[in-house]
Amino acid sequence: MYIFKKPKNEIEKAHNTNQINLANSICNKRENELNKPEIYTEFEKVQIRLKELADMDFVRYYETLANKRKESNHDNWISALNYLKDFTGGKLRFGDLNEKKLEEFKEYLLTTKSRKSEKSKLSQNSAMSYFNKIKAALKQAYSDGILQSDLNKKVKPIKEVETRREPLTIEELNSLIKTDCNNPLLKRAALFSALTGLRWSDIEKLEWGEVEFIKGRGYFLNFSQEKTEGVEVHPISEQAFQILGERGGKDERVFPGLKYSAFENKHLYQWIGAAGITKDITFHNFRHTYATLQLAGGTDIYTVSKLLGHKSLKTTQIYTKVVDESKRKAAERIKLEF
Repeated sequence: MYIFKKPKNEIEKAHNTNQINLANSICNKRENELNKPEIYTEFEKVQIRLKELADMDFVRYYETLANKRKESNHDNWISALNYLKDFTGGKLRFGDLNEKKLEEFKEYLLTTKSRKSEKSKLSQNSAMSYFNKIKAALKQAYSDGILQSDLNKKVKPIKEVETRREPLTIEELNSLIKTDCNNPLLKRAALFSALTGLRWSDIEKLEWGEVEFIKGRGYFLNFSQEKTEGVEVHPISEQAFQILGERGGKDERVFPGLKYSAFENKHLYQWIGAAGITKDITFHNFRHTYATLQLAGGTDIYTVSKLLGHKSLKTTQIYTKVVDESKRKAAERIKLEF
């Protein structure tokens, strides 16, 4: 092909234009041929696909997984997402994901400030929970074929720190029953947790269709646990049933309008204080109370484990330490004057 370097007239200019157009046409045709998948070898196709996967954004992938979760589990995944965004700046290529990067993120979680309070560090157990969500996403990415190696198995989780589970005594529970609460619905839900051992998430979503009575056997809850997603048939006492109030429609919530927020927690703390209780009590402590009172009352650990919906006896054994401590204190109460 030939073009005039310095066209002298309109004919030469027109010739140059035609030649350039022809050259562009040939170039475009050749590019189209090269972009057709069938002209690549199998090895080349694999390499192209691997590059595409490496360029995918892990943060966006994680967020997609998080949005598929429900209620309290969803909130936990979103909390982990926020720390992941803070660490990565909002974007992280799958190709840049490796053991070193994950160890750096683990260290970040163990040293960063809590997003709830700039004055306090993120607790180790919260860091453990959030890092486990990341590991779950890595496991799914490997299953989906995005990751070529199972990074989840290569990176160790953050160790859980045993926390003190402060239970209420039966005397303190009776004191709470006699004490008014600014939120009566919250009071009923908390006492129901102490009588059944149910978590907040399971109480909040409980529907009347899941509350059953079997003649000769008593009252039961037939529901799916929010945390473990296991279907449970959970016996409850007649007192626990009476706390529920007037039965509603099958699909209606047993505790309609029950909400978890900092504002509602104030009502809980005020109620606890008004009853003369100085312990640091959250809603979850009512579940701890159920477990410790059952064990202290002689219920075997296997039964308590099943009632709490634990997958492992190891989880339930934490409560036996509290019971043993209470027994020790009880033993020390009897003192003679020798």
